[in-house]
Amino acid sequence: MTFIGIDVGTGSARAGVFDERGTLLAASGREITMWRPRPGWAQQSSADIWESICAAVREAVAASGVRPEEVAGLGFDATCSLVLADAADRPVSIGPEGAAGQDVIVWMDHRALSDAEEINAIGGAPLRHVGEVISPEMQMPKLRWLQREMPHRFARAAHLWDLPDWLVWRACGSRARSLCSLVCKWTYLGHLGLEGEGWDDDFLSTIGLDALTGPEGHARIGTEIATPGTRLGGLTALAAAELGLPEGIAVGASLIDAYAGALGTLGAGAAQSLAMIAGTSTCHIAVTAEPAYVPGVWGPYFGALLPGLWVNEGGQSAAGALIDALLARHGAYPSLRAEALAAGRHPATLLDARLSEMAEDTATLTRSRHVQPDAHGNRSPLAAPWRRGGIDGITLDTGRDDLALDYLATLQALAYGTRHILEEVRAAGAAIDSIVVSGGLAKNALYLRETADACGVPVIVPEAREPVLLGSAMLGAVAAGAQRSLAEAMRAMAPAVEEIAPRGGAIAAYHDAKYRVFRRMQADHAAYREIMAAG
Repeated sequence: MTFIGIDVGTGSARAGVFDERGTLLAASGREITMWRPRPGWAQQSSADIWESICAAVREAVAASGVRPEEVAGLGFDATCSLVLADAADRPVSIGPEGAAGQDVIVWMDHRALSDAEEINAIGGAPLRHVGEVISPEMQMPKLRWLQREMPHRFARAAHLWDLPDWLVWRACGSRARSLCSLVCKWTYLGHLGLEGEGWDDDFLSTIGLDALTGPEGHARIGTEIATPGTRLGGLTALAAAELGLPEGIAVGASLIDAYAGALGTLGAGAAQSLAMIAGTSTCHIAVTAEPAYVPGVWGPYFGALLPGLWVNEGGQSAAGALIDALLARHGAYPSLRAEALAAGRHPATLLDARLSEMAEDTATLTRSRHVQPDAHGNRSPLAAPWRRGGIDGITLDTGRDDLALDYLATLQALAYGTRHILEEVRAAGAAIDSIVVSGGLAKNALYLRETADACGVPVIVPEAREPVLLGSAMLGAVAAGAQRSLAEAMRAMAPAVEEIAPRGGAIAAYHDAKYRVFRRMQADHAAYREIMAAG
């Protein structure tokens, strides 16, 4: 018996085939297209995403050697992007010129920044479960913006989907919504029940979205709610033909991509681990038995990952994207990139090698180089999407050594952002003694070492090559009845791990000093903004 996990990230759709022990048999991926018609906007096409999924599934199954009829279940995860469809399930364009097919507002789209600020000023009970500050990455600010700026398209959108739920509908026809998406991105209060009791109509009306209230309104955003992994149906004949699989394969209720990463890794970690899913952005997920209210950290979310448990979610709006952007800005990058391409290596690998040549212990090379990493705003714990990044300590050097310092200082800045989140979550009562990491940056050894040293806790790295896909495959295993619960799937399919211990001593003291600089730079940035606002 095998299971397929399907993951839709910011830039690609991927599929992995796993056996009952959680062993990856084969994986494949396809890029997906993104449009940026205006600054701060990011749009995609649900049809393009589905086409990429179908290609990835077909390729993964073929490479695995598994016969399609051996696949028992599928699970989906995706970014928390917003999908609009009309009453006939046709895409509703969200582009400024009505571009055909562009029906997805990507999670990282910040067009609704002012709407998020206005909702925060209005207030309401659901804000207590998003760290008191709603983000423009969430759906209510985006929907408020659409209702005002594109009223005809908003009115035409009979179905307002989170992307993971849309994928499940496309696969099996179920219009049920995953509790994960609703509580994390739609202000649904999961602890109040699964029958729609968690919608706060007073809040929706107060923020101007009374079009979503009442029996008919809730149908646009979710009246049937399921816990992750619940069997929602079998593959339809159409979807099965597109995916190259038999009709009727079990499809489970979905997860947001970061939560699939947490599901695929926490079973491999300690009982009190923080799951860190580090890719384009970074998510930090802590699971607790009791709710922990942490200002600036999303949650506590009830049942978003495992039944009966609460989740807090911190994060950095740009991680891998920040590294890419800072490297691309440097004059030495084009030649580095060309050399890396010629050698079939990643540019970061060449920078790692150069740093090792510059010093026996590279960590302290950045004593005079500091990066403030909030280039796309601060998601947690400052919850300030208006923030921007910066570099301190530049010289007249424009060569590769200078680029290497920028790169190392950026990795350290991301580590200090994680430390800041960790401190705030611990202060609210969550006991965390390690970090379990997955995502693209889990392959970056220098990033892992700096995170362990800067945070002062062990970093646990699952040996599974694709832990996010594994988490989605676990959804399929539960939906198929091969595992009785997600908790059992986590134990049965958990990968082996490698542990990176913090070095302590002088290295810890060095990072303590750098962390104070990091916090000071954040305070200074806010001060600069106040000065300019006054001028």
